[in-house]
Amino acid sequence: MKNLHKSPGTGAPAALSTGHRHYLRHYHFHRLLVIFFRIFLLTGFLFLWEFCASHQIIDSFIFSSPSKIMNALLLMISDHSIFLHLGVTLYETFVSFFLVIFVSILFAILLWYSNNLSEILEPYLVVLNSLPKSALAPLLIVWLGATKTTIIVTGMSVAIFGSILNLYTSFRSTDPGKIKLIYTLRGNHLHVLTKVILPYSIPAIISNMKVNIGLCLVGVIIGEFLAAKEGLGYLIIYSSQVFKMDWLLMSICILCVFAIFLYALIDFGEKLYFKHF
Repeated sequence: MKNLHKSPGTGAPAALSTGHRHYLRHYHFHRLLVIFFRIFLLTGFLFLWEFCASHQIIDSFIFSSPSKIMNALLLMISDHSIFLHLGVTLYETFVSFFLVIFVSILFAILLWYSNNLSEILEPYLVVLNSLPKSALAPLLIVWLGATKTTIIVTGMSVAIFGSILNLYTSFRSTDPGKIKLIYTLRGNHLHVLTKVILPYSIPAIISNMKVNIGLCLVGVIIGEFLAAKEGLGYLIIYSSQVFKMDWLLMSICILCVFAIFLYALIDFGEKLYFKHF
C-alpha cells in the first residue's frame, strides 16, 4: 500500500515522495538505534558491576551491587517504609516548586512594573543567586528550626532567585511594538501585562518550570540532609552513617528516577499546553 498524506489546500491524498520516505525511515532507524544503545549501555554497566562484585573484583560492602540494591528496595517496599520517605520528599518538592513559580512570577511582575525597584533590587538578586545554597541551609535551621518548613524554604532558596531574574529578563524582552500598540488603543499596564507580557512569556515560564523542578528537588535533599527525620535525603545520610551502601545507592537510584519523572511530567504539560493553545 502506498504511503499517502493530504495534499496542501486540496485535502486529497498524495503519495509521499521518495526522499520523504527515505528521511522517515532514516529518522525512525536513528531513534531506535539511540534507544538501543541507551539500554545497552545501562544493562552493560549493571552486568559489569554485578559481575565484579560477585567475583570480589571490587568490595561489595563498599560498592554494593545491583542485586543487593534490588533486594533492599524490595524489602523496603514490603514494609512500606520507602513510600513514607518518597512521599515526604515528593510533598516537599512540589510545595517548594509551586511556591517558587508563584513568587517568581509575582516578583518579576513587580520588577517589570517599577523600573526604580528593578534598578535597586537587581544587584541583590544577582548576589543571592550566586550564593552556594548549601551554606544557607544551616542558617535556615537556626532561624526556622528543624521542620518541614525549613526544608521547603531550602528547596525554594536554590531556585527562586535565578527564576525571578530569568522571568524578569523575559518580561523585558517582549516586543515593544506590541506594547506600544496596546497603549495606542488606550490600554493600561494591566492590559499590557495580561494581553502581551504574560502570553509572550509562557515559553520562558515553562522553561523555568523544567529547570526549577530539578533545583527544588536538590534543595529539598540538602534540607533533608540537615533537618529531617524522614525523606530520601534523610535515608541517604542515615545509610552513609551506618554503612548500608545498598540503601544509600538505592536512594540515589530512586532520586534519579524521581527527577526523570518530574521533568517528564512538566514536559508532558508543556506539549499538552501548546497542542491546545
